[in-house]
Amino acid sequence: MFTSSHTTKSTTPSTSSWTVGNHTVRRIDEVVLPARTGPWLLPGATTDLVSRTPWLSPEFADEQGVLRLASHSFAVEVDGMRVLVDTGIGNGKRRANPAWHNLNSDYEARLRAAGFAPESVDLVVLTHLHADHVGWNTRAQGDAWVPTFPNARYIASRTEWDYWAGVDMEEARRQMFRDSVHPVREAGLLDLIDVAEEGTDVAPGIRLLPTPGHTPGQVAVELNSRGETALVTGDSIHHPVQMAHPELCSCVDVAPELAARTRNRVLGSLAGTSTLLLGSHFPAPTAGHVLREDGGYRLVPAPSGVTPIGG
Repeated sequence: MFTSSHTTKSTTPSTSSWTVGNHTVRRIDEVVLPARTGPWLLPGATTDLVSRTPWLSPEFADEQGVLRLASHSFAVEVDGMRVLVDTGIGNGKRRANPAWHNLNSDYEARLRAAGFAPESVDLVVLTHLHADHVGWNTRAQGDAWVPTFPNARYIASRTEWDYWAGVDMEEARRQMFRDSVHPVREAGLLDLIDVAEEGTDVAPGIRLLPTPGHTPGQVAVELNSRGETALVTGDSIHHPVQMAHPELCSCVDVAPELAARTRNRVLGSLAGTSTLLLGSHFPAPTAGHVLREDGGYRLVPAPSGVTPIGG
């Protein structure tokens, strides 16, 4: 089962970036996810429902109503610090999901090209502890997995850690913790953060906000500088179709009803504001501003390389 490898090159630009005050945010592409990902992940997002949401096409869905999704990180320059939000699927990892198994992407080269050589990264923020958000935490060194970012502080919410420590995980998830989480903790690089209801600052201009539901301790990452704001969603919003239909939940949400309430709360707080939303799995154009529409919300894409505008 775990014998073949595949090389996947991202087909979206690797240089997309946005400015948030003095912060520069770059999208570091890992892989475009296969078309079958949408129906599996968001089974309620039928092709009919997607086709009845015309603003999703062509960027976020194809003409048949099939969702487009991607895996990427966000690399942020903050007052001389290099910060990475989530680390994707990772290369050479044994995974049950065929789209993630034994991946061989050019992610590290893209990271270096963006000026974020692994040894230069100061902080890694993990929105939650799922396989497609922690994979590049580690890299292979002989038969061992070692931290990819040896000089960084890796942070996750304590609620997230405590949840997974207390449940009986299936083997595939135990494998993910063995190769991508435990080596970081054993190296003394993992810090667990108590995230307050109003949010907790972890670096100048970077705040973690609780967004539970997908997992109990998931966080969104708020970036602030010079009166401008952006929000990295984590998996509180997997795809823009959930903006038009916030009730749509993922098949892997731990608490679907809570996830939907969280999504509505987040979108309601952003609607009509100048805050830039950055989707953790949104394909290009990836970022935009939230507007209310038809009882739900829509994303108005923000071109890369521009400062967030008023809502």
